Amino acid sequence: MKNLFKIVGRVLLAFIAFVLLYLTSAYFLSRITINKDVINYAEVPIYIKTNGVHTDIVVPVKNQQTDWSKEVAYSNTMLADSSYHYLAMGWGDKGFYLETPDWSDLKFSVAFNAAFGLGSTAIHATYYKILKKDSTCKEIWIDRHQYEALIKYILKSFTHDAKGHFIPIKTNANYGDTDAFYEANGSYSMFHTCNTWANDGLNACNQRCCLWTPFDTGIFLKYK
Repeated sequence: MKNLFKIVGRVLLAFIAFVLLYLTSAYFLSRITINKDVINYAEVPIYIKTNGVHTDIVVPVKNQQTDWSKEVAYSNTMLADSSYHYLAMGWGDKGFYLETPDWSDLKFSVAFNAAFGLGSTAIHATYYKILKKDSTCKEIWIDRHQYEALIKYILKSFTHDAKGHFIPIKTNANYGDTDAFYEANGSYSMFHTCNTWANDGLNACNQRCCLWTPFDTGIFLKYK
């Protein structure tokens, strides 16, 4: 019995040490800025938007470079209103997206699979008619070459069918009338989260971002 307590105690200490190391690394690495002195030409407005936990990248629905509505169709949303001008996209664990509308609905199996990269992923796409710029929504003007790099990054995150089209997920787990889910590539884990994805997207188009962050806080500190 005494040996069992020792083993349990060591496991608990190791778990606490891991959590402290994870949080400490997240704090300090997110404060290191990549692309700190980037120069942008104001040609395309993009946005980063957070709900306090999760970061979306928001882009114009249409411009001369791309029309996102051809693949992220308005008709895949319940409202199906083509007058919306902005499209927010966030990548994350499929189980979290579809099975956890509120934190109170979180299942241990979903959390475990997400933490250790055992689940599949999805992209949550939401249309907006207007965006209110505040502490939770930051506007970033970039040039068309930077936007092209961002387009390529986002496209690689979607799973494509045999004809090259995005694959919508049929579900009743929508968050509102203007959103839809799509199959995605990649593996979600505690080391590569929804915020890591957004941060990497900013890096892909040469914008200020964190060296690494699993949380949204570090990203938004770059855009006070």
